[in-house]
This record gives sequence, C-alpha cells and structure tokens, in this order.
Amino acid sequence: MADNINSKDFIIGTLVGSIVGASLALLFAPKSGKELREDINQGAIQAKDLANEWKDTAIDKGTEWKDYAYEKGSEIKKKAIDTTNELTKTVSEKTQDLTKEAQEKLSTLSDKGEEALDKADEIADKIEDEVKEATKE
Repeated sequence: MADNINSKDFIIGTLVGSIVGASLALLFAPKSGKELREDINQGAIQAKDLANEWKDTAIDKGTEWKDYAYEKGSEIKKKAIDTTNELTKTVSEKTQDLTKEAQEKLSTLSDKGEEALDKADEIADKIEDEVKEATKE
C-alpha cells in the first residue's frame, strides 16, 4: 500500500513539475506572444499525452493484477476443496475401520458370554443332578 502511495505521489509530482517547468521556461523565453501561446499549447498537449500514457499503463497493470489475483484465488480454492475431500475420505475410512473393529470385538465378547452361559448351565445341571442323587441316598 505504501508503494502505491509513493508511486502515485511521484507520478503526480512529476506531472505537476513538468507542467510548471515547461510553463516557466516558456514565460521567460524571449519569444513573441504568438510563439509563447503555441509553445504553451504544445506543452499542454505533451502533458496530456503523457498523462494518457500513464493512465493506460495504470489500467494495464490493474488488469494484470486483477487477473493474477483471480488466478491465485482459484488455485487456493481448488487446493482447499481437494484438501477437504481428502480429509473427508480419510475420516470416513477410519470411521469404517473403527466400526468394523468394534463389531468384531463385540461379536467375540458375545461368543464368550454365550460360552460362559453354556458352562454355567452345565454346572447348574451337574449340581442339580448331584443334589438329586444326594437326596436319594
């Protein structure tokens, strides 16, 4: 931003200095009124042409910077979308893996629980049989 202000001030100073310098040179030159007016008009035309050149340069540079900013903005947007998609995919895969692992552990625990219940039933049956046998005697 400071560079833009310094450049702008320099351009304005150069333009004003050129006009003032040309005007003073024409005023103090030993010429007739007609020649002086022609020289002043010529100086004004040159200053106008110079200002138009600077305006055209400023427009060209502005267009270049606008295009550059648009291009970089598009690149950053694309990278952000790609990164988001990659992260979403990674999180989804990890979630699926964790869910599968939890289901396997739950299934294993369930099988062990059923085995324990079967053994408990067997022991209960044996105890019942022993109690019946002991009461018969």
